[in-house]
Amino acid sequence: MLDPKYVREHEAEVRQALENCKSKVDLSLYLDLERRRRDLTISVDKRKERLNKASEEMGRMKKEGQDISAYRGKLQELSDEIKQMDNEIAAVDKDFHDIELQICNLPDASVPVGGEDQNQEIRKVGEPKKMDFKPKPHEELGVALGILDFEKAAKVSGARFFTLWGLGAKLERALANFMLDLHTKRGYQEIVVPHLVNYQSMEMSGQFPKFIEQAFATKEDPLYLIPTAEVSLANLHRGETLAPGSLPRKYAAFTPCYRREAGTYGKDTKGLIRLHQFNKVEMFQFVEPEKSAEALEGLVGDAEEVLKQLSLPYRVVVLATGDKSFSSVKTYDLEVWVPSQNTYREISSCSNCSDFQARRGGIKFKREGGGKPELVHTLNGSGLAVGRTWLAILENYQQADGSVVIPEVLRPYLGGLDVIRPSK
Repeated sequence: MLDPKYVREHEAEVRQALENCKSKVDLSLYLDLERRRRDLTISVDKRKERLNKASEEMGRMKKEGQDISAYRGKLQELSDEIKQMDNEIAAVDKDFHDIELQICNLPDASVPVGGEDQNQEIRKVGEPKKMDFKPKPHEELGVALGILDFEKAAKVSGARFFTLWGLGAKLERALANFMLDLHTKRGYQEIVVPHLVNYQSMEMSGQFPKFIEQAFATKEDPLYLIPTAEVSLANLHRGETLAPGSLPRKYAAFTPCYRREAGTYGKDTKGLIRLHQFNKVEMFQFVEPEKSAEALEGLVGDAEEVLKQLSLPYRVVVLATGDKSFSSVKTYDLEVWVPSQNTYREISSCSNCSDFQARRGGIKFKREGGGKPELVHTLNGSGLAVGRTWLAILENYQQADGSVVIPEVLRPYLGGLDVIRPSK
């Protein structure tokens, strides 16, 4: 959520920012509800102050034996007014809360303005390997190697699911372990988090209400399958004030992610690009406000290190205002080279959410030396999407005979295996 005072005092700036983000929220209604809420709160507070003083005066008069019958009716009338105004405030507050949850975070000044076509490439790392044969897509390679199967997954669950077999499953597990080992060495604490969360957790992280149609929900209980471990990690300190000197806090978690992908049918239906269930290692940070911009660059570097050690060509792109994450002020995407498609595809998204999530979740910290508690800044990033890393290895390390070379850093996780060969 945004700071209502900031929105009120910078209306023109906020309007332009929301326009740049292609937001359709009625800011005039937001401001009107916020003003009504403030006015009602001031009025009811004054009445409550009068009621308290009148009650004290009645108590004094009663002790002195004075007649207080004339005051009783006035106090009851004032009490009824307060009750009615409290009800009005509750109604206005609900309407205000509903609309403020629809407002995205405002983009940083460094973010390019526009839609997806205005995303800017920051750098490319590594050169795509020149192959003297036509590269096969990962779905074809995986099936031929006997390590990937979509048909059995469709029988078990339906479209956009998959099964990994033998070395395919081991490669997935090796990638997750490699990523977690790398991130913990770089200062992240590994955490196992719930995969089912409540509505408040989805709302706090910025998933609800905007992306509620994308979520899988349980039928009997008010719980939702996480679309990313960011949801669980963001809520670990909800409602807390973190102790002085305890920041930054850097967490990493490996989880399945579940997404309905509503409205995307017909897009990336082949292979492992867009699925209802996939595995991901997620990085999350709680930092001091003045350090979040620098922390974002470091977070991107942590995700890049995975790709560098795997020797996978990739590029870093800063997303434009109309394409950035709903909760972020700035988002970088890492895109890995996919030979069969002759293009780069997203494999990680890293975002600085400033105090947007912390304001929703009431997450604050105290500075050393005292002062009032302040809202923390939160950051999140994929480190990486395991399935997309899996497919990138198959495609970039494929050989003319259909075999796939294992990157050197992964071989210790696979018992020294250096090549996956076609199944007999």
